[in-house]
Amino acid sequence: MNTAFNNLVIYNGYPLSVVVAVAFHSFILAFLIWVQSSSNIDSLELVQPTIIKALFIDENPQVRNERILERQRLERVEQQRIAREEEQQRQQEEADRQAALERQQAEAEAERERQALLEREELERQRQLELERRLEREQRELEEQRQRDLAEAERRRQIEEAERQRQQAAAEAAAAEAARTEFELVQSATAIIQMAVQQVWNRPPSARNGMRVILQIRMLPTGELLDARITESSGDPAFDRSAENAAYSAAPFTELQSLPINVFNANFRTLSLIFQPEDLLN
Repeated sequence: MNTAFNNLVIYNGYPLSVVVAVAFHSFILAFLIWVQSSSNIDSLELVQPTIIKALFIDENPQVRNERILERQRLERVEQQRIAREEEQQRQQEEADRQAALERQQAEAEAERERQALLEREELERQRQLELERRLEREQRELEEQRQRDLAEAERRRQIEEAERQRQQAAAEAAAAEAARTEFELVQSATAIIQMAVQQVWNRPPSARNGMRVILQIRMLPTGELLDARITESSGDPAFDRSAENAAYSAAPFTELQSLPINVFNANFRTLSLIFQPEDLLN
């Protein structure tokens, strides 16, 4: 539409400003005529109108056309500049938007990583606490087990000690009983041998009160006499020989056959017999 209007102005040979000025003055002139005709002539005070001079300048149409074309070119250049600026602004806004989006994504990713790190740290802390609690529980159980083992060992030790003491007491009692029995057996067998020797003894004429001879006799478990010899003399050979003869005459001592072999070996394999007949004590 602007192009058609510009062509109309160019073809008529008048610029737009001249046409507008003529139209404006024509409007004022018509308005004044209307006011004068509708008002009282006597009371109407004439006002000297302001004189407006219109200057018509004749311009070369070719120059005007070139100026119009140049203005149109400048307008196109300005429109292109504005379009480029708008495109640049759009691209900048798009770049800013993309950068903001990337920044938001980076921040969101960093936040996710931070949350993941916090979760891993929390999990690691919970795992460490659980490990410490488990170790503490195991150590406590080990300590309790060790205390139970110590108590059980002490109880067994006390039982074993009591059993040992009981066995020792029983052994000592048995040993004492055995020793007492052995002593009684030895005393009884010795008295029997001594009585048997005294019963077959033939008193020599030289025997006197207080005379004593010690015989050492060796015997077999069957009670047989191997030999007899004087280890301590009475000072009277006849008395000493009578004691030896009485030992041989009294053998064998069959009572020794009932003795345990250990008792016989310890006491009667070799026996020192004090020969001091009872009738000499008076």
